[in-house]
This record gives sequence, C-alpha cells and structure tokens, in this order.
Amino acid sequence: MNLMYRSTRDSSNRVLASQAILQGLSTDGGLFVPEKIPVFSKTMEELSHLDYRELAFEVLKLYLTDYTEEELKDCIDKAYDDKFDTPEIAPLKKVGQAYYLELFHGSTIAFKDMALSILPHLLTKAAKKNNVKEEIVILTATSGDTGKAALAGFADVEGTKIIVFYPKDGVSSIQEKQMVTQKGNNTDVIGIFGNFDDAQTGVKAMFNNNELTDRMKKSGFRFSSANSINIGRLIPQIVYYVYSYVNLYRKKQIIEGEKINFIVPTGNFGNILAGYYAKCMCVPINKLICASNENKVLFDFFTSGRYDKNREFILTDSPSMDILVSSNLERLIYHIADNDSQKTATLMKALSSRGAYEITENMKTNLEGFIGGWASTEETRKAINQVYTESGYVIDTHTAVAASVYHRYTKETADQTKSVIVSTASPYKFAQSVLNAIQSEAIPAEDYEQAKMLKAVSGTEIPNAVEEIRNAPVLHKKVCETDKMQLVVENILKII
Repeated sequence: MNLMYRSTRDSSNRVLASQAILQGLSTDGGLFVPEKIPVFSKTMEELSHLDYRELAFEVLKLYLTDYTEEELKDCIDKAYDDKFDTPEIAPLKKVGQAYYLELFHGSTIAFKDMALSILPHLLTKAAKKNNVKEEIVILTATSGDTGKAALAGFADVEGTKIIVFYPKDGVSSIQEKQMVTQKGNNTDVIGIFGNFDDAQTGVKAMFNNNELTDRMKKSGFRFSSANSINIGRLIPQIVYYVYSYVNLYRKKQIIEGEKINFIVPTGNFGNILAGYYAKCMCVPINKLICASNENKVLFDFFTSGRYDKNREFILTDSPSMDILVSSNLERLIYHIADNDSQKTATLMKALSSRGAYEITENMKTNLEGFIGGWASTEETRKAINQVYTESGYVIDTHTAVAASVYHRYTKETADQTKSVIVSTASPYKFAQSVLNAIQSEAIPAEDYEQAKMLKAVSGTEIPNAVEEIRNAPVLHKKVCETDKMQLVVENILKII
C-alpha cells in the first residue's frame, strides 16, 4: 500500500510520492508531508552493517513507495558515486568531545549535495511514471549552496531546464563563482538586487501563479523545485542522521538505544527537519538543537513560540543562514498542530499578511526535544579559532555557528549526551572568513590565493570544486530587480 502525501494547507489534497516530487509545491501553496512517518522494521544492529547507499535504500523505500526497488537503487547508485571524494560519503569525525558529521565531500563541497545528487534522478523517473510530456523547469531560490548543487545535478539532464535566482550581494565569492561558471545548455543563473527572502518570495509567487502555469503548459513547460520545499530534497537528508547513529553504534561509541544530540546550523529549516523525521522513525535522538546566526528568527520562535520576520536583515559570515522566512518550518508547524491543515493554513496566512504568527500552548508542548541557540559573528569567529587551536581541525562559518551553540549549551546545561555537530560546508567555501578567524596575516583578495593560504595554514587539501573554478569563464551574467523575476523567466522560456 502506497504512502500518500498531503498538503500542509489542505489535507484533502493527496498525491503519491512521485507526484509530490514532480509538483514541488502544492497547488494551494502548501508543502507536501507524508500522511504518516514510517518506522524501521530493522534494528539499529541490523542497519549498522549497511554502507551509505544500502542505508539510503532502507530509508527511501519507506517513503517513496510508488518507486520500484530497481528504480530507487538506480537513483542511489547514480547519486552516491565517485563525485564524492570519500567512500563513506558522510564521514563522522571526533573532535574534542563532539563528533562532526562532514556533509561536504560532494562535488560542490556543501551539504546540499547529499540530496541534490539524487533529486534529478528521482524527478526524471517521476516524470516517466506519471507520463509527463512537458519539459520540467526547475525554478529555485538559493542563499548560496542549493544553487550550485542544483545546477550541478540538473546540468544537461534531458527533459529539464534549471533557473536559479540568488542575492547578488548576499553570497560568498566562491559561492557566486561556482554558480556563474556552471556549464550546461539548460542552465540559467540570475543575481537579484535583494536578499534570499526576496528571491524565495519571487519563486513562490511564480509557483502559485495559475495564469503563468497555464501559459507555460501551452508552451510545453511545467515548474518543479529543487529547494527543500520539494519533499524529494528532504527525504534523502534523513539518511545521514540515521547513518550518523549507526556509525557511532558500529564503532562502539554508543550502545543500542542510547540517545544522542544533533546540533544543526539552520536557515531554511530543511536540514534539521530531516533530523526530526529521523527521530520520528525511532532513531534514538535526544535533542535537536537549532543553531542560528544573528538572523535569529528561529531562536526566538523556539524560545517564545512566536515567529516574527519583521526585523532587520543582517548580512553575516554565514550567508547560507541569512534567512528570515524559514520555509520548511511550515512542515513542523503542521506536525505539531496534530496534522491540522486548517490551523497551519491560518498561521501561514498570518505570516504572509502580518509577517508573524504565534503557536498554541499545545503546539509548544509538541516542540519538546527542540532547543534554539544562536551565535553572533564574533562568537562564530571565536568558535573557528577555538576548534582550530585546540585540535587543528578547521570548520567553516556555518559549522562554527553550531559549534558555538554547542559549547554554550553544554556549559549551561552540563548535558553529557554524546553530540553530533552537523558540518554543512567545507572551510574552503568561506576561506577568507575562516582565515580571518585563525591567523593574523594579511589575506589575499583573490579566491584561489586565499585557498592556497588556507591550505598552508591548516595542512588540508584544496578541494577539486575550488580547483575547477580557478580559471573557469563566467557564463551567467544576468541580474534583475526582484519585481522583474517573472519577466526574466518568461524571456528565458520564450513564453511572452
């Protein structure tokens, strides 16, 4: 019997997994969630003998039930291949008292590779399963990492186009260069004069524009998404939480049933939500600690139960977390509202109209297990320095937010639970900020020279992703105002 997916804003809107992946966003503006979160039939002992690909199959087969075993294994084998620079795919390293889950060993050196390596394969199979004849247009907003990972995943994939919008002045130099040098006859990258929330709002508006959808269909196109609003992005992320646990168990760092904490640097809330799903699947997780930077809208939510985006937007050293509208939180709201889509729709309407909403006392009770924390830019730099000084281990600015929150949490609570810090990007992706934190010499202005300095200081190797863009030509030069995003898409697709 197939697991169905419902919209967070209208429970009567039910689709199969492949249809949810194809649509990306529900027609009512809601996000697709599974009607029930499945649990493992196998024990942690049994799962601990599996490698990453085998474990991915065990997770995906429970959620994507209208895909055959052959289809899922083909997607997994194509996704988790030699584009990752380690056979472990997601190594877990002990540094001090914590474990760092390294999710940056893919082709774009950021955690988005973990899901965006497989999404194109899930999507193209979904199109065939549902007899889709239109060309699929992947429309995506990025705060830095999703864009490159999606571009790399969908480049020259037959039957698709991909259009990525990013904040022109809101990503790191390496992030921007990775995107604007992307090859592929089906790729388009556009910088906007605004922030990530502006880009995300513009993309959602196009998804919800029925008139635009009709014109696209007549021209042979349909939208889908590579953002974590797509359930096909979220489900593969569950795998590395399970993998972390069984990895610790296999190495005899924990006993079966022993609970662990995860500290997750969080912006759009998809990454930590995958951890919540893993917990609901009976992975023994104690606390999910949501680590925010100075744009601490999520910290305030977990502290007070009130979500309020009406505040100053701050550009920080951790730009992928510079977000005030955390789209995936809507899925959690639905679950803690006891799967009440009407309640969720009301709260999301308040967010849209007033920029804020407040959850009920019962919903606050259902948030048990989540903890919010945040770190300033200065605290983030100190965390990079502290970890490097004490262990010689180099972390990026986003991971450092989580490390800072972890250190404060353990100091304040004396919680001795074994903890995994989710490391979301290579330090080479933010070399200038990392160098500023760990040494005092003058830092070169050019990206590759910064990478060379970081290699010399840290003794780590420069990733291939940085080497590849060293002399790569800029192929994408489009920029636009936020109110012209739809016009740009219409021009690209020639549907005016």
